[in-house]
Parts: sequence; C-alpha cells; structure tokens
Amino acid sequence: MKILFKALKYFSFLIVVWFLAHTIYIVIDGLSDRHQKADIAVILGSKVNEDGTLSERLKQRLESGLKLYKSNRVKKILVSGGFGKEKYYEGDKMKEFLVQKGVPDSLIIVDNLGNNTRSTVENTLKMRSKEKFNSIIVVSQYFHVTRTKKLFEDKGFENVSSVSPNYYEWRDLYSIVREFPAYYTQ
Repeated sequence: MKILFKALKYFSFLIVVWFLAHTIYIVIDGLSDRHQKADIAVILGSKVNEDGTLSERLKQRLESGLKLYKSNRVKKILVSGGFGKEKYYEGDKMKEFLVQKGVPDSLIIVDNLGNNTRSTVENTLKMRSKEKFNSIIVVSQYFHVTRTKKLFEDKGFENVSSVSPNYYEWRDLYSIVREFPAYYTQ
C-alpha cells in the first residue's frame, strides 16, 4: 500500500510539473510576436453580444489583425467563427468591423462554419488552393495560439506563426487551465 501511495504521489507531482511547464510554454509562445509576414491572417472568432456588437475580446483580435494588414504583414484576412446563441454569424460581424476600418471587402474571406478551433483549421486549409496562401499568422488570445498552430502543423501546414492582442481578462486563468487538456486531446 505504501508503494502505491508513493507512486501516486510521484505521478501527481509529475502531472503538476508537466502542467506548469506546458503553461509557461504556451504563455511565452502566445505572447511572442516574431514580426513575420504571411500571405493571410486567420482571426478566430469569439462572442458577439446580443445587440450585435462585438465582445471586447473579439474586437481586440480584429484590431490585431487590422494592424497586421495596415503594416503590410499580411495580404488578406480570413475571419472564422460560428453561429452564436446570440443569433449572429461571427464571421459576418467580424468582416463588417474590418470593412468599417478600411479593409477592402475583396481582401476578407469569411468562414461562418468555424464553430471551434479544429473546424477553423480544417475550413482554412480547404480554402488554400482557391485563396493561394502558403503562410499564415493566427490571431487569437495568447493562451490559444499554440494549440491552433499545432492543429495546422498536424495537418501538414507548417508555415504558421501567431499574434495575440494585448488584452487580458480574469477568465484567462480558466482558459489557460483548459488549454492543457485541449492541447493534447484535439
């Protein structure tokens, strides 16, 4: 029984160390902007409010994508999100925001079927031959970009970097914890 207890204690310790190392890695990776250029920015969706306005988190992601476009780091922008319980397609609302900020309609690609990260990655890659891109900058919250890049790489697309907005919320703590199992199970 003592051996089993010691093994459990050791295993628990290893899980905690693994979690901490993983968390440090995704935070550092997510906050790093290597200032690379790419053919396209892929901005992942987030909540649209019941009145049709964008949540602050989504607005900040779009502002980050807008900076990429205005600084000539990307040529096109793909916005991806699903149909929320608020009865809006995130992608359409995201495009509306970018057009109002001066991005030409013709340079924005909308994916309204990006209900989750995996769907966004799969839908983006399906558009590759039509949209002719060989490099991507993923735009999402810092804790989310490492997993998103991994999903692209798992599908054989390796020229992917990331940018995240300088926007933080208390719920990021929950999201960081959630990313640990999500990274290994998606």
